[in-house]
Amino acid sequence: MTIPTLAEFEDAAAFLGDVITTTPVDVSDHLSAVLGAPVHLKFEHLQRTGSFKIRGAAYRLSRLSAEERARGVVAASAGNHAQGVALAAQKLGIPATIFMPLGVPVPKLLATRGYGADVVLEGATFETPLKLAIEFAERTGAVLIHPYDHRDVIIGQGTLGLEVWDAVPDVETVLVGIGGGGLIAGVAAAIKARAAAEGRSVRIIGVQAENSAAYPASLQAHEPLTVKTTPTIADGIAVARPGDVPFEIISELVDEVVTVTDDDIARALLVLLERAKQVVEPAGAVGVAAILAGKVTATGPTVSILSGGNIDPLLMQRVVAHGLAASGRYMTLQIPLPDRPGQLARVSELLAIVGANVIEVHHTRHGQGLQISEVILQLSVETRGEEHRRQVIDTLERAGFAPRLLED
Repeated sequence: MTIPTLAEFEDAAAFLGDVITTTPVDVSDHLSAVLGAPVHLKFEHLQRTGSFKIRGAAYRLSRLSAEERARGVVAASAGNHAQGVALAAQKLGIPATIFMPLGVPVPKLLATRGYGADVVLEGATFETPLKLAIEFAERTGAVLIHPYDHRDVIIGQGTLGLEVWDAVPDVETVLVGIGGGGLIAGVAAAIKARAAAEGRSVRIIGVQAENSAAYPASLQAHEPLTVKTTPTIADGIAVARPGDVPFEIISELVDEVVTVTDDDIARALLVLLERAKQVVEPAGAVGVAAILAGKVTATGPTVSILSGGNIDPLLMQRVVAHGLAASGRYMTLQIPLPDRPGQLARVSELLAIVGANVIEVHHTRHGQGLQISEVILQLSVETRGEEHRRQVIDTLERAGFAPRLLED
């Protein structure tokens, strides 16, 4: 496959001018201090439909023939591509059917239906809806709008790279999350074309969730491989196999691919919420997670693309709690106590001495393995970081207690 040209990206950007929003870019002082180089955040989570996906979907649908539009379109998505296809189809008057996994976040599901698409829920991961969408296309004649494995989709997504270049013309490194690879393929091709025209080079670094990272093994094998995935909070990039079309571009143009854990991602979401005042979904925060986890080397002005913001409020609640725990700022302790007066007061006194804030207390005489003369005290405690958390535990242990740290 030939890599899309700068002219193709610019033509797509001209078409999408009336469809998308040019999203802002802002400098993060906190992340700049962490990386040791200026870090700019591209707020693509503020895009229409809440993610970059509207770019590729709208451009792909715009290039369908009248006969293809009459047959309707079908897509498979964990949420963001679904919304992009549904909105673009609604604007063009094209019937749309979207297959989504059963665990799709409720806001993504409701938004997709709100744009007029017929939504079918099936399967636990993205692979099942994609299989069903392909079968639906074969059975009905509807045009399959793949979320990443099509040249027009990649060109549409690559318009984001042109915006990055315009906003940060001295950029040296760009961090992009990877699922199937459509976004990073487009961004890499667009930015490297611009850089080549000026005789410069720009590093493109892909970031995958560790629990669903098909690209490192595939790039090493020089071909797309299907890997075993495990659940990740970054559901938007949980793809078991790279797309064939983006893989060719990524193999040639992307300089490095790193992985981050769910703990890293949770910390990134918390930092974005507290420091940048931005609500971002897990898949959209993996670039920031890579910076915080020390996976990125500073090489001048750096842009991290916040690719989506469609997060379920209930997931956000859990992720914030997990992020606090992963940052050493929240913990739950179980402490066995002798069943006699004053023990709870003594524990409270010790926590007050070390400045730990008690959030929740559960005190019970009933539990498996408890002796008749024992009780269990379970405390949720707010701390100031890893060092303070260790100080709290050490203080309790020196006083003769045996606290057990519960996993978040």
